[in-house]
Amino acid sequence: MKYMLIMRATDEAVEAYKNVPFEQVIEAMGKYNELMTKAGVLVAGEGLSDAEEGFVVDFSAETPLVTDGPYGETKELFNGFWILEVSTREEAAEWAKRAPLGAGSFLEVRRVTGVEDFPADNEWVQKEQEMRGEQAQRAQQ
Repeated sequence: MKYMLIMRATDEAVEAYKNVPFEQVIEAMGKYNELMTKAGVLVAGEGLSDAEEGFVVDFSAETPLVTDGPYGETKELFNGFWILEVSTREEAAEWAKRAPLGAGSFLEVRRVTGVEDFPADNEWVQKEQEMRGEQAQRAQQ
């Protein structure tokens, strides 16, 4: 099963982070990523740029509206993620608890749905499987 660990933080955690040397942050994250890689559970992981660089596309109106960031309260912002391939929900929770995050930070952990979660006879599910196969072939080239 795949799980996504979504990083979030309070305003206080963001301010505290500014006082930590960047090299220390990179080292802590690097060690955590290395641990998960060696355990064979890390599928992907990335940090995200500041919300001021982002934007939101709102589909509430007939024509989608693009609004530049920042676009929400700090605690609502998604700062980065990891995707893990683990056997159980409990294993995902154990890895999440080991993340090198400080007070005021938290991880939202969500299972990533797979093709097995949808009707196998659906045309679009079948096309999705084909597209993923093509992507995997291109990645190997």
